[in-house]
Amino acid sequence: MATSELDTTRDEIATSADLTPTGGNASAARTASPSQMSQMSQTSSQPARPSRPTRPSRASSAATRVVDDEASEAFREAEIAGKGKGNGRRDTDPPPANADETAKATKAAEATKTTKRVRRAPSPARAAEREQSRVSEQPGFVLHSYPYRETSLIIDVLTRDHGRIALVAKGAKRPHSALRGALQTFQPLSLAWLGKGELRTLTKAEWVGGLRPLEGDALLSGFYLNELLVKFCARDDPHDKLFQHYLTTLHHLAHGEPAGIILRAFERVLLRETGYAVAFDRCTQTRGKVVPERQYVFHPDWGVRPARGDELSDWPVVSGQTLLDMEQDDYTRAQTVQQSKLLMRFLLNHHLGGVPLNTRQILLDLQKL
Repeated sequence: MATSELDTTRDEIATSADLTPTGGNASAARTASPSQMSQMSQTSSQPARPSRPTRPSRASSAATRVVDDEASEAFREAEIAGKGKGNGRRDTDPPPANADETAKATKAAEATKTTKRVRRAPSPARAAEREQSRVSEQPGFVLHSYPYRETSLIIDVLTRDHGRIALVAKGAKRPHSALRGALQTFQPLSLAWLGKGELRTLTKAEWVGGLRPLEGDALLSGFYLNELLVKFCARDDPHDKLFQHYLTTLHHLAHGEPAGIILRAFERVLLRETGYAVAFDRCTQTRGKVVPERQYVFHPDWGVRPARGDELSDWPVVSGQTLLDMEQDDYTRAQTVQQSKLLMRFLLNHHLGGVPLNTRQILLDLQKL
């Protein structure tokens, strides 16, 4: 009877504490005295404290690490072995559905490994075009320049082999730019540029030297030459003879030779080289040679013909001797110098369509002062 009551009390204690006696607690409950059982009953009626997590021992932690390291090593070996087979798959990847998919996956993996971005070489035509767009060591002169954006210039240059072209000199207005000191008018330069359009990029400009700087009236005459070249020479139309004559004219002006004689000779070469050939020694009406003692008029389209006393014309009347002297570039006679100036002024204005030359107007204004 006492034993059954003891068992019943033990079961009630376990039920009220919501605990199942296991291990050492069960043994203690079986051997407890009635007074001890009463204390256990009172203790179990109190709310149960949350149990602390069991801390693994050092031995179990070390064993776990060993197992994890072995598993990781085995996984890496399996992965390397899988890559060595050339299938391009990891062991963790899902297997292909069939043999075709396996072949496709292998081929894609090999292509991914071997494919590299290789820059294709330009075609021969493209390379030749790029090479043609580069020009170096080209003799030239600066005719005119004007600002472009904040730090650059656009320069109009006359070159020996490429004619008149426009170049953008990037950064030429900066204080420490190498181009700033080289891009001077009336000085021979060695130029290099890149491009083929209307506006090319200047890459190099070196001063060649060999010419004195122009001063005074010679400087104004130089600006007059440059304005004529800008207005008469088409772009990309080379004139080797005109380039050489321009260089010679600058040399004569720099050494103080009479500007009137030098400019008349240059004007005639300019008209001849740009397509306005002028023959002063032949009469188009008589088809014979010009007579020095006779008076003639020069028509820009028809040439030389005898002047009529009753004819009213805007064409200048010149003597035959003046025409013969101009044909020979002989300006030693004062009459030839005066009449040739009027005749060449008329011809230039006609071919320019009445557009005035700014430098000529400046020279005329200075002569009036």
